[in-house]
Amino acid sequence: MVSRIVTAIYVNDLNLSKKFYCDLLGLEKTFEADWIVQLTSPINKDINLTLQPVNDQLIPLDFQKQPQGFSVAFVVNNCDEIYAKALSLNLNIVQKPMNEIYGQRRFLTTDPDGVLVDISSECEPSPEFMEKYFGA
Repeated sequence: MVSRIVTAIYVNDLNLSKKFYCDLLGLEKTFEADWIVQLTSPINKDINLTLQPVNDQLIPLDFQKQPQGFSVAFVVNNCDEIYAKALSLNLNIVQKPMNEIYGQRRFLTTDPDGVLVDISSECEPSPEFMEKYFGA
């Protein structure tokens, strides 16, 4: 039985990536060494993100590559507030905030290593979505 899931991102620069996730999302460092940084949410200690150097000996050679084909999603209280913070940090914005039919307002950015970061908060789903999937 799974007791915890922790996402690990292999990064080129631990300090730069730590700064990105802490500055944008308010994550806090819980452990740091030259081969790992562990971050957590200040309001929910069960939310964890691990950063590791992509070229560390702990990372198999076949996985020491730029990330591709995945995203990391963070659900927040208000994505527009985080979007404003992203703009003030001059981050690369892939998609401006918009309401999605399935009931999330989200914007997309990228971290320093090109990982697609999805920041979303709840909004009302479209009536068409509700009818199609829930018959209401």
